[in-house]
Amino acid sequence: MNGGDDASSSSATSGPPPSLEWRFSQVFGERTAGEEVQEVDIISAIEFDKSGDHLATGDRGGRVVLFERTDTKDHGGSRKDLEETDYPVRHPEFRYKTEFQSHEPEFDYLKSLEIEEKINKIRWCQPANGALFLLSTNDKTIKYWKVQEKKIKKISEMNIDPSREGSSSIPPQLVTNGLPANKAHGYLSNEYSFPPGGIPSLRLPVVTSQETNLVARCRRVYAHAHDYHINSISNSSDGETFISADDLRVNLWNLEISNQSFNIVDVKPTNMEDLTEVITSAEFHPIHCNMLAYSSSKGSIRLIDMRQSALCDSHTKLFEEPEAPGSRSFFTEIIASISDIKFSKDGRYILSRDYMTLKLWDINMDSGPVASYQVHEHLRPRLCDLYENDSIFDKFECCLSGDGLRVATGSYSNLFRVFGASQGSTEAATLEASKNPMRRQIQTPARPSRSIGSMTRVVRRGSESPGTEANGNAYDFTTKLLHMAWHPTENSIACAAANSLYMYYA
Repeated sequence: MNGGDDASSSSATSGPPPSLEWRFSQVFGERTAGEEVQEVDIISAIEFDKSGDHLATGDRGGRVVLFERTDTKDHGGSRKDLEETDYPVRHPEFRYKTEFQSHEPEFDYLKSLEIEEKINKIRWCQPANGALFLLSTNDKTIKYWKVQEKKIKKISEMNIDPSREGSSSIPPQLVTNGLPANKAHGYLSNEYSFPPGGIPSLRLPVVTSQETNLVARCRRVYAHAHDYHINSISNSSDGETFISADDLRVNLWNLEISNQSFNIVDVKPTNMEDLTEVITSAEFHPIHCNMLAYSSSKGSIRLIDMRQSALCDSHTKLFEEPEAPGSRSFFTEIIASISDIKFSKDGRYILSRDYMTLKLWDINMDSGPVASYQVHEHLRPRLCDLYENDSIFDKFECCLSGDGLRVATGSYSNLFRVFGASQGSTEAATLEASKNPMRRQIQTPARPSRSIGSMTRVVRRGSESPGTEANGNAYDFTTKLLHMAWHPTENSIACAAANSLYMYYA
């Protein structure tokens, strides 16, 4: 999706790509019927690395779990034959790699504040020398991890003679010099004598290093730079810096320097009573390391260029959709708040998710979104109920396919939506995070969209009348699919339903 004239003309002649048929691939941590989910096991972050060969998840217990792709390494076997006969496309297959405790619960004594261990975001960094690097953050502290295979040194032989008669299974208590504890202070007493020729059964321990094991080591800790909860971290394309964002500030870090950061965005007013909006998400441009975007609780996205000034008080571009006249209500600002933004792979488009919709923005056109996809429009009559049970404040993530032809986001009842973003596409699928993703499939009419490279108006598509669930009564608001990620090069989606990680391919 480069938005160029050639792409527009070629897509106009070839037409939209066919709708994808999604199939179940794998599930990790599947719950049995009636099994109660522990709070600490609920997945709170998902991220593929740039190659798509590794996947990381974080949970509310502060753990990071890594998975690695296996179908590119394994060759032959009945599975390959089966896939070649049934499915022409070989789908990504992952296996558990390792896990480590990234964050622990803390207590801020100055503010009398408990700091949760929950992982808010994970971002992969550039690998080096066979090692994997990633950033993980909770509400206050960011950590830089190195995961590498290490040879484990083990003692293969001990200086205990198993053939000694009458030997007890419990060795005598020894001190540093190896003597029995009851004779330690007397050293060699008169009662002790060496046998002629020494002790033939004494053997020194032999240390060997044969087995390899994955070891995660924390390389850097970036702390004490945020007064408010961190909601985003994002790597720069230069491979050396990253940003972290909380409600009021965006800080710029160097990966190698943990005790210093630069504040590049500060929306905190002199008087906090004048505060009207907060930062909800921030993302570096995937190609230009001097550009980044951040979203706000008022539904706007600001694109800034760090070359303009050290403190980016002014934005290069502002993306926001004007409010429809007469539509304002008590819930207007709440549902307009953007919970997540993502750049397309080429950096030409920004995908944003608010409570009701997905919007696709062209960074060269700030008059309005080039496309808008209705996700929760059918829940509008129930906004009062959603406000009462706090569901209206749920923060759903969004993602784009690597080719930019499709966008996806989550919903309630463990459902997620996939929309086509190319010219003339009517693709609008609703799937369930289960082993049968098509079980809750709702066929919804979707009006054709125009080319995203030449759009002059907003195209609204999605579940405007999703069948039996039009009033939202059949939805389970306690099961929500907040976190998902799209494989960078293939049509494969990983999504989190409570403590279970589901993977699908098309």
